[in-house]
This record gives sequence, C-alpha cells and structure tokens, in this order.
Amino acid sequence: MTDDILTNTDKKMKATSEGLRQELSTIRTGRANPSLVEHLKIDYAGTPTPLNQIAGISAPEAKLLVIQPWDPGSLRAIEQAILKSDLGLNPTNDGRLIRLSIPALSEERRRDLTKIVNKRLEERRVAIRSIRRDAVEEVKKAEKNKEISQDESRRIQDQLQKMTDSYILIAETIAQEKEKELMSV
Repeated sequence: MTDDILTNTDKKMKATSEGLRQELSTIRTGRANPSLVEHLKIDYAGTPTPLNQIAGISAPEAKLLVIQPWDPGSLRAIEQAILKSDLGLNPTNDGRLIRLSIPALSEERRRDLTKIVNKRLEERRVAIRSIRRDAVEEVKKAEKNKEISQDESRRIQDQLQKMTDSYILIAETIAQEKEKELMSV
C-alpha cells in the first residue's frame, strides 16, 4: 500500500513538472518554433481544433513560421485565432498559407515574459506541494487505521518530502533555462 502511495505521487509530480516544460515552450523567445502556435484552438467546422491537427507548421528561417492548412478554407479561421491569441503576432495570408514573422523581443517584453515564467513556476510549485499534502493525508489515514506503524509513517513522509523537494528543483531548473533563453539576445 505504501509503495502505491509513493509510486502514484511520483507519477503525479513528474507529470506536473514535465507539464511546466510543455507550457513554457509556448512562450515565444524571439526564435520561430512551431510549438508557439500548435496549441491554438481553431474553430474548424464548428469544433475547436488544435492548429497542428488542421495544418502543417514549419520554421524555414529563424524568424519565420509558415502555416499551411490542409483545407484552404480554414485560412481565415486560423488567421483570426492567431490575432485573438496573446502571442502578439501579425499573420500574413497569401491565399495558400500563413506566414508569421517573429519580431525581436524588446527588453520590456522579455521582462514581462520572465514574470509569466515565474508565475507559471509558482503555480507548479503549489501543485507539487498539493500532491504531497494529499499523499501525506493518505499515509496518516493508513497510520490511524493501524495499517502501518508510526515509524513507517514518518519514513514515508520523509520520502515524500524528499520527492517534493527534488521535483520542485526540477521545475525551477526548467524555468531557469527558459529565463536564460528569454534574456539572451
């Protein structure tokens, strides 16, 4: 039973810290990267659909993204979704594909994006601690029901704390890498 608690907690914490990496990949850094737009929801045939499911996205140059929809009729919807997003990009539609020119980031915008990175990091820290709290409650409940001893309970709680510390450190490392990437000109 205690192994199940540790295993499940480890899986949840790992998913939380890796989710941060995926979330931060959507923050633009001045370089063209398909992950900037692939998550955008496009109203396609009345259904919100991720952009990467209705179009090919490529980065032929360091400062350019090209979106080529498989259905040319969806060009307008894709263009509208990009304009409505918080990316701050202006799409150029030539009737066949959409080009997104990625401008260089200003110093002020870099600082704003760094604040967003730190906010998302803090959300993940809270989520990891919440996972730990739930696991500790399970352990205490097992101890109260005499399923495990007090010593076993303390040992597991110590392991949970070490696990929490390590996953918070992983999340902080991910955020520091993104900040470094944002601040490099």
